[in-house]
Amino acid sequence: MVNPSCTLFNGDETKCRTIIALKRVTGTLSIVGSLFMIFVIWLFRKYRIQSQRLILFLSIAALLDAIGYMVGDITSDGSLCDFEAWMLTYFDWCVLLWVVCITYNLYMNVVKMRNVSKYEKYFHVICWCCPSLVLSLLPLIGDNYGPAGAWCWIKHDSNVWRFVIWYIPLFITIVALFFVYGYITYQIKRRTVIWQGNIDADAEANQEALLDDIKVLKGYPFVYLFLSIFPLILRIHNAFSNEGEDVYALWILTVLTAPLQGAINAIVFGMDPNTRSKLSWSQMKLTWSGRFQENVMQEYPVSNTPYQKYENDQQ
Repeated sequence: MVNPSCTLFNGDETKCRTIIALKRVTGTLSIVGSLFMIFVIWLFRKYRIQSQRLILFLSIAALLDAIGYMVGDITSDGSLCDFEAWMLTYFDWCVLLWVVCITYNLYMNVVKMRNVSKYEKYFHVICWCCPSLVLSLLPLIGDNYGPAGAWCWIKHDSNVWRFVIWYIPLFITIVALFFVYGYITYQIKRRTVIWQGNIDADAEANQEALLDDIKVLKGYPFVYLFLSIFPLILRIHNAFSNEGEDVYALWILTVLTAPLQGAINAIVFGMDPNTRSKLSWSQMKLTWSGRFQENVMQEYPVSNTPYQKYENDQQ
């Protein structure tokens, strides 16, 4: 069947419905993953640790981004479509910038051995205000937002904006993340040689915490690249084809990856060994009970919390 509101596949309604259904599935997974991260950080009071607060803010941004994918649909051009497009652009940028801030925090703690918790308020300005807000508003100049396939974004005939506003900065950032995590890993290995034979228990615990953090986070640039590569290929194809001449398989891969940020964050940041050990029913029930009792203090163990050890060393 041909649906005039479907700009994909020359109006093939069956394919359009399949794409929308898959997008909603992955969007739902991201919402669930983001809510899981927020709940775990709240339940175990991990928000008392600066690095975990950054992950909390990333989860909030990813949650709102997933909602943007869910509400964004095959919508006619207009104010509602413009709002959906702005929402996606804004929260995509928020997620990316919180990842950058988490990486910067790790770099300063591991490489420079400095606590940067005093900069947290500036992280909020960077991630929520500038450049996120500024860049998301720019396409409104000249009416560049509109229907863009399975959701509203930058229009098909505004391809330059797609790459200038999002894809070029995105992949420059991903390359930078590879270099930064590579350098952090190199520094950790270099210090491991120095730390060998150190009888200081605190230093050994610090080393173990650093190594655990790197194991969890060093694969994140690969994950981000995987989630971004199919949308990039899709938009490159769009730039050299007419609207409606879409590759069905490419759209399938795009809707299976692009909205999945929140779920992936839950796996990467929330599934560290210490957190997994506390996700048993008995442990969570005990913690939940203690969470609402003033005379019970159930905190997330300091010694096993990522970054906490070497953050405290600098205070």
